[in-house]
Amino acid sequence: MLKMIITRFAPSPTGYLHIGGLRTALYSYLFAKRYEGKFLLRIEDTDRSRFVAGAEEKLQQSLRWAGIEWDNKEIVRQSDRLDIYREYVEKLLQEKKAYHCFCSSDRLSEMRKYQEKNKQLVKYDRTCLSLSAEEITERIEKGEKSVVRFRIPDDQENVTFSDQIRGKVSIHTYAVDDQIILKSDGFPTYHLANVVDDHISDVTHVIRGEEWLSSTPKHILLYKAFGWEVPLFAHLPLLLNADRSKLSKRQGDVSVEDYRERGYLPEALINYVALLGWNMGKGNTQEFFTLKELEKIFDIQHVHKAGAVFDIKRLQWMNAHYIKNLDIDILFEKTQEFWKQFFEKNHIDQEKFDEDFLKKVLSVEQERLLELSEVGEKNIFFFQEIAVSKEMLRWKQMEDRDVMSSLEKAKSLFESIEEKEWNQEILSTELLSVCDTEKKGEFFWPVRIALTGAQQSPPPHQVAWVIGKEKSIQRIANAIDCFK
Repeated sequence: MLKMIITRFAPSPTGYLHIGGLRTALYSYLFAKRYEGKFLLRIEDTDRSRFVAGAEEKLQQSLRWAGIEWDNKEIVRQSDRLDIYREYVEKLLQEKKAYHCFCSSDRLSEMRKYQEKNKQLVKYDRTCLSLSAEEITERIEKGEKSVVRFRIPDDQENVTFSDQIRGKVSIHTYAVDDQIILKSDGFPTYHLANVVDDHISDVTHVIRGEEWLSSTPKHILLYKAFGWEVPLFAHLPLLLNADRSKLSKRQGDVSVEDYRERGYLPEALINYVALLGWNMGKGNTQEFFTLKELEKIFDIQHVHKAGAVFDIKRLQWMNAHYIKNLDIDILFEKTQEFWKQFFEKNHIDQEKFDEDFLKKVLSVEQERLLELSEVGEKNIFFFQEIAVSKEMLRWKQMEDRDVMSSLEKAKSLFESIEEKEWNQEILSTELLSVCDTEKKGEFFWPVRIALTGAQQSPPPHQVAWVIGKEKSIQRIANAIDCFK
């Protein structure tokens, strides 16, 4: 009988969910779902110095927003399991596979400086390994602070394992330090806690960032010290900035919350992140996937070894694709908070504009939006009175009379169209019918400027449709007045 595949995502509650963390969670989730397994969420909160109140809630919100649901009803928090970890540490101590270390931070610092100066491998020198049981007990009873270190076996030269992405990996144990597994405050380190938790949860595949690759031998040796089955490992490549440096806050937004607040759709972010280092294989050029589709096709074997560049322009392009394909009612609902921000930022009374008007604006902007937070920003003329000048209205070297002629044609046209026929199709057709084919610029430029007061805007027929017949005629008339 085949063993059920179980993966996990185990973030630390130290802040927002990083894009790299989202990718780790996504790949772990997809791998489990592909094989009808389970995906677990665990909170690794043993480093109390980095704990941020409310961070766990934000992590959960971000995962759920992205559509990633975990299968465990009760989320494991390592801070709730200290007795369990101490029990396993005690087992290692009794079997001489771990030992107490009383070295001060000052002594360890001097040790490292000496090793570096003499070009030695920087690792703990096992000063405390030779302490007798009596001395250890005496020092503990006196209240001396100590940590517990895992003793790397002396009889094993190499730790070799098969990484699901990188293939065979072999690391010499000479380079592996006797890492701390229990800190002086009674909390376990990541090395011990993640091994114990993965074993208790029957995790079969550990998918994580490549920064943990060098620690994997320590974890494998811990599994073997306990006599436990070792899970399979898959170490994901780094996410990189455009200059191929590690993706960091210094060069832009890196958290899921950042992109959510800027108006990225979860479908777009998940689609883009899925392709950061993974594809379906040679010959397949599909770019757009739903989460359900990814659950059926994701293969860890197709994850690349090389780092993946996070290209914000490509993410924007993908987000724009999803925005364009939204039903206008759904788009309106998703932009509610962004409209509120727009009106507040520009000191505009939102109550003057009803739902129908905002949906008209959205239908015009929809083709051009890269982020939902852009609503209204590039077309503020829909919401404010505008001012124009003769020079703004002039196309290249047009004479005043020619500018006035174009504006008067548009005004007469607008006046002739009945309210019931005031729609984009009729406006577009009629404007083209009165335009000299060889002088489109000389007609449409003055009309567009008169309607918007902006050098960049949607075409005149769309603007006129949004603001309505009365305001369109009034703005054209105001522009004509510039020449009187």
